[in-house]
Amino acid sequence: MRVIRLRAPGGPEQLAVEEADRPRPGPGDALVRVHAAAITRGELEWPVDRLPAIPSYELSGVVEEVGPGVAGVAAGDEVLALTPFDRDGVAADYTVVPAEVLVARPRALGHAESAALPLPALTAWQALFDHGRLAAGERVLIHGAAGGVGWFAVQLARAAGAHVIGTASAANREAVLELGASQVLDAAERLEDAVEPVDLVFDTAGGERLRRSPAVLRSGGRLVSVAEEPPDGGAFFIVEPNRDQLASLATRAGSGELRAPPIDVYPLTSAREAFARSLQRGRRGKVVLAVASAPGDRPRPRRRAALRRCDVP
Repeated sequence: MRVIRLRAPGGPEQLAVEEADRPRPGPGDALVRVHAAAITRGELEWPVDRLPAIPSYELSGVVEEVGPGVAGVAAGDEVLALTPFDRDGVAADYTVVPAEVLVARPRALGHAESAALPLPALTAWQALFDHGRLAAGERVLIHGAAGGVGWFAVQLARAAGAHVIGTASAANREAVLELGASQVLDAAERLEDAVEPVDLVFDTAGGERLRRSPAVLRSGGRLVSVAEEPPDGGAFFIVEPNRDQLASLATRAGSGELRAPPIDVYPLTSAREAFARSLQRGRRGKVVLAVASAPGDRPRPRRRAALRRCDVP
């Protein structure tokens, strides 16, 4: 089978397409035929202590075989998952993952769109509700609202009854408003002059916007970041696989309650180009590697997939 490996610390230039034996699932595992694998910005920096390593931790595919002790997942199931970060990723024709992280793929979405769902949607959910304790009627400011995580955060916060404010570039302003934000601030604006106090700031960008965020929090407000450690007692966290949460998010995406993000699709053999694209600033949505083709899935390299339009609750 084909596999992408990061051979040395560095950027996309350290990636190589290699041949490897197909793995076998152990107890509690499932062997998945990967149809699409999504990329997260900066992820090539994660496995530097265990190189060579396979990147990408989000997949959509079909279960090929299950190991001993697996229940609730069977060969032929179409699935998606966020896989654990302490083991190899899924940028390969076949991969072995813990069966407990697999959920049913929403059939209304193609494999490429499905692969782009797990990490950003779970990150948004856990930031807003597990760490941010967002409640209906509260005001939330989301930095990087047009990015992969922000894309879902705006929709989930709006659906929860919050008043949503986003920061984004001028080019992405209309897209963020369509997702459900009531106000969009230009990323270059001075926060203190542009927004009234909020109950929660969710940061996906880091830098100066994060450092200035405490100034716009109400007394008792919360600050959560997934970009870097926030100031003044804010919370930083790394997303964790959660089967129940992902199943709920996949159901919402399949029913149209959540709009899928825009995606750029590259073939597996163009992994270097795909990872380079993921590092570009100002890009919306996700970059996805097309690994296998299925009926109804026609990935087009270097071409942005059409957005699936639906109303935001």
